[in-house]
Amino acid sequence: MLNPYDHEDADALAEQAATRIEPLQELIQATRSSEAELIYVNDNFGDFTSTWKDLVEHAANGRHPELVEPIRPPEGVPFIQKVRHSAFYSSALEYMLRANEVDTLILAGQVTEQCILYSALDAYVRHFDVRIPTDAVVPIHDELGEAALQMMERNMGAKLVEAAQALK
Repeated sequence: MLNPYDHEDADALAEQAATRIEPLQELIQATRSSEAELIYVNDNFGDFTSTWKDLVEHAANGRHPELVEPIRPPEGVPFIQKVRHSAFYSSALEYMLRANEVDTLILAGQVTEQCILYSALDAYVRHFDVRIPTDAVVPIHDELGEAALQMMERNMGAKLVEAAQALK
């Protein structure tokens, strides 16, 4: 979600993201007031010199700061950079989850038919339970997002929930 929206599909993605900001914001707040661990995982967009603060500022100074500011990472929240679509690929995520004895993941953000789908598959093959808050994931294309949700539910046993029910 921390995206400067300066790529080919940016307009379509931003339009979809605008409808998901409120549920995402509520999910972030609910996670912070629960015993669940909030972890931000974000693409580094190929800039291997950037820090998490650089990525957040680049996104906040991008074309749609109104989509970034409401979900800006709170201080002290783990922030993991990823290099490709899956949150697990070449990242420290699995190590952090295992070290904290996490067994259930709630995947939210963008893009449903790319990063969320591939992260869900990688979570599934690592034997994590997965929940997908359908109102807190952002597709570029509605039909592909719906197909990805169906695949995650049927093929990976992911539970599809609303963001308000994700922590229950």
